[in-house]
Amino acid sequence: MYPTDLRYDKEHEWVRVEGDAAYIGISDFAQDQLGEVVYVDLPSVGDALAAGETFGEIESVKSVSELFAPLSGAVVEVNNELDKSPEMINSDPYGAGWMIKVALADPSQLDDLMSAGDYESFVANEA
Repeated sequence: MYPTDLRYDKEHEWVRVEGDAAYIGISDFAQDQLGEVVYVDLPSVGDALAAGETFGEIESVKSVSELFAPLSGAVVEVNNELDKSPEMINSDPYGAGWMIKVALADPSQLDDLMSAGDYESFVANEA
């Protein structure tokens, strides 16, 4: 159900590592819980993130939620397409709906994240 090449955190963010950087977005479960996404507030390129700290907000027709950094590192790219089309988070959360790309400060933090199977169990227990 969840892409097996990704890692997940308990705040429902996903991480896809490519070299020494990681793309971050929210899981299909999270976007489904939020409903139609209408706005996302993301950090700027160069901003430093700390694992577990907030890095932005996501607003849906239902609510406003904070986004939490699953890893520490510097933002090297922001998906500016989300400014015009935040609904891509709903339609393609693991592809076009990615949010930020971060240069990994500490790759060992990946060990603290869940596999797809572990995340699926976590979501089932939350429901």
